[in-house]
Amino acid sequence: MTLPFPPADEIARLTARMLLEIGAVHFNAAEPYTYASGLKGPTYIDCRKLISYPRIRGTLMDFLAATVCRNAGFEAFDNVAGGETAGIPFAAFMAERLGLPMTYVRKKPKGYGRNARIEGAMREGQRVLLVEDLTTDGGSKLSFVDAIRDTGATCAHTAVVFYYGIFPETTQRLAANGVSLHHLCTWWDVLAEARAQAAFDAPTLAEVETFLGDPRAWQAAHP
Repeated sequence: MTLPFPPADEIARLTARMLLEIGAVHFNAAEPYTYASGLKGPTYIDCRKLISYPRIRGTLMDFLAATVCRNAGFEAFDNVAGGETAGIPFAAFMAERLGLPMTYVRKKPKGYGRNARIEGAMREGQRVLLVEDLTTDGGSKLSFVDAIRDTGATCAHTAVVFYYGIFPETTQRLAANGVSLHHLCTWWDVLAEARAQAAFDAPTLAEVETFLGDPRAWQAAHP
């Protein structure tokens, strides 16, 4: 396995560029998007599109493998787990890069048979890397981490392609539960690259920056 080690800021810039190139980035200040929380915002990211672009997904998985190894260690893991459903393909790509077994974690027990949340072979004592496409506030990650730890395995690291980077409580929440977050880029990186490319009109970019600077205030003003 050959792992490229470009600087983190260059990884962030290139990741943002790739997300823009495939149309995974959506900015719309006039008609904000409604998130799963019910709150609104002028930004939306569709990381699932990455699986349809082999050259881009391969490069990003090289970047993610390099980032995890640099930050956590080259022999830090025994198993790579993906969260249902978006994390499953990315976990498979990462397991291949790292030469490790792959498993996945259900959002909830399937309700029949073994009633398991873990699919694949995960053993007590294994050090598990949880892989997902993105994270916002880290809440879903902790549910997956709990399921992993229930097997007797450990999970102290999660890796994602995209991290919102606008809610400071995210990393605090993960850290309080013994989990470190590794990511390639944030909304701030995407905004910078979108500006460099003039990918959206200036008023839209200005509104996005306002949202990123204080998302809760922006949402309160846009119920």
